[in-house]
Amino acid sequence: MTKASVSTARSLPDSVDALEHPTTVQLRPRYEGSNICTWIGFKHVNYLVEEAVLEHLRRSGWPAGMLYEDFGLCVDIVSIDAAIVSATHIDDIVTARVVAEGKPVDGEIALTVGLDIHGSSTPVKTVSAKVRVALRHDPRGGGAAPVPQVLEPFTVKEIDRSSLVRVPVASTPPATVADGDELLAALTRDANAYGWKWRIPYFYCHFTERLQMSGYLRLMEEAVDLFLADRGISIKRLLDEQNWIPVVPKNSLVMLAEARMEEDIYTVLTVEDVFKRLIYTARMDCYVLRDGVPVHTATGRITHGYALIENRRDWSLAEFDDRMIQRLNGQHG
Repeated sequence: MTKASVSTARSLPDSVDALEHPTTVQLRPRYEGSNICTWIGFKHVNYLVEEAVLEHLRRSGWPAGMLYEDFGLCVDIVSIDAAIVSATHIDDIVTARVVAEGKPVDGEIALTVGLDIHGSSTPVKTVSAKVRVALRHDPRGGGAAPVPQVLEPFTVKEIDRSSLVRVPVASTPPATVADGDELLAALTRDANAYGWKWRIPYFYCHFTERLQMSGYLRLMEEAVDLFLADRGISIKRLLDEQNWIPVVPKNSLVMLAEARMEEDIYTVLTVEDVFKRLIYTARMDCYVLRDGVPVHTATGRITHGYALIENRRDWSLAEFDDRMIQRLNGQHG
């Protein structure tokens, strides 16, 4: 006798109204994100946003584990746009409030997430983020119960958002290329950009198959690190020479198509603007090659300033010196 993959599907709310009730949860940042002094980097700030979204789904009666195990539906965060207005520290208690932006938008769950930390008297706003969530049907893993009617508006057979997101690319790739080297050369030619090839490992993926949003956040962090090192202004060098560390007031990431485990992904980071010696904006674009055709899988932007470390707790915004301006504008060290 064989055991059925799913014997009885657990109950779900019978309408989307449950998603529209705001939820509030208290979280703490992970220790891994405290890389410089006790400040939490932008990647782990976004991880708090992700945890708040998952908890919102749980409290709405749609926990990610149940959706996958019972119905073969994968919770995928497909877009995140975050403004970081103040620093989060390792021991902070973060209150996350999640609010639905009305009915489904383009067949996706649209949410707003606000993060506050508890100060000595009043809460301090740290993050405001907008998030989109899709439910991607997964045929892997055997049978599953039929997708409930209430979930059908959010369900997609694959993540293909190129028709939903109109994003002008920094450099248009050729229609076909011989290999990845040709692709990177085309994407970085005559551009203030840095590109590299990277193999997608399983531990950046989820649901046995795909690169997930947190993987793209890690990729963005690495893109900036490699770009700065290539320009001769690496994180370590500026810490040693000037006691400077990058700070991120804003970042966004948008999935356009699926990138799969163990594919090679070609990432290009392009500096778009340097503003008043205080901040610069950079764009990240990710591609995979399938039968010689470049597929644009994700795009994102990140805004960086620099902070002068004053002590183990405090910092102040630094003005870019001439070396920074030159290197950010394309003059290599």
